[in-house]
Amino acid sequence: MSASLLFKPSRLVAVTVEGETRQMPEGMMLASALAATGLRVLRRSPRTGAPRGAFCLMGACQECAIHVDGALAQACMTPVREGMQIELRGAR
Repeated sequence: MSASLLFKPSRLVAVTVEGETRQMPEGMMLASALAATGLRVLRRSPRTGAPRGAFCLMGACQECAIHVDGALAQACMTPVREGMQIELRGAR
């Protein structure tokens, strides 16, 4: 199956990331959409401070855990929707 058949965005929606509005394809998994806009570091290791981002992309590793609308969520398992408020606490 070709990749074009797996995901067909219906429209771009506004999402706020750390106070900055970005346009992302509605329904795309957030980890992929963030990476497509240039955001690959989603958090930092609490122990070493090393950058962390999406790793397994199937919800097993927790490396892409971020705050979405005030709650902790896995970016690889969360579809983009209009008006999301995303915080990358400690990523910068």
